[in-house]
Amino acid sequence: MNAAVAPMHPFQPSEAPAIVLASGSVTRRRLLEDAGLVFETRAAAVDEESIKQASQAEGVSPDETALVLAELKASRVRIAGALVIGADQILTCDGRWFDKPRDRAGARVQLQALRGKTHTLHTAVTCLRDGQVIWHHFEAPALRMREFSDEFLEVYLDQELPGILGSVGAYRLEGIGAQLFDKITGDHTAILGLPMLSLLGFLRQHGALMK
Repeated sequence: MNAAVAPMHPFQPSEAPAIVLASGSVTRRRLLEDAGLVFETRAAAVDEESIKQASQAEGVSPDETALVLAELKASRVRIAGALVIGADQILTCDGRWFDKPRDRAGARVQLQALRGKTHTLHTAVTCLRDGQVIWHHFEAPALRMREFSDEFLEVYLDQELPGILGSVGAYRLEGIGAQLFDKITGDHTAILGLPMLSLLGFLRQHGALMK
């Protein structure tokens, strides 16, 4: 069994449980780092595509599916006593579920489909301890893309590829991707994939951060 990392930040009491992020997402890791947390990162391999396909076939909602995926990711990491954070995000627009694009052509088609419309980011975060779910939370930010030109789209793809291939929306709001939008409703960190205020509140309640 892997040893947990002891808290070292002044906001984390010496007796605080270790924190583990069950994700390979650079953005989620940066959000925790910027908030001053000391934690481990353990990417969890999950067949997201097949789970999403099964959920859609069975009529399971995007929110429920995002939670299932978040819990599954966290359940793959077992470190005794640690708080293991799992998160997932599903993008829907006009009833359609979107996945991460595979290449430039896929990113172009996806952004053209979202152009001029409002889409929702169904964002779920959960925490497990010793394999048991002890907390979960949902957010559903709404984002409206402006009617950008095809010329803008090609320049955008030139600038942002290949980084945006790791994003379900083919954009990174913290960068040039902000220029794609004319209206955003919801928590900024939830849009980035990890609702930080709710998560930090949970961590304080469970002794992982100072109150």
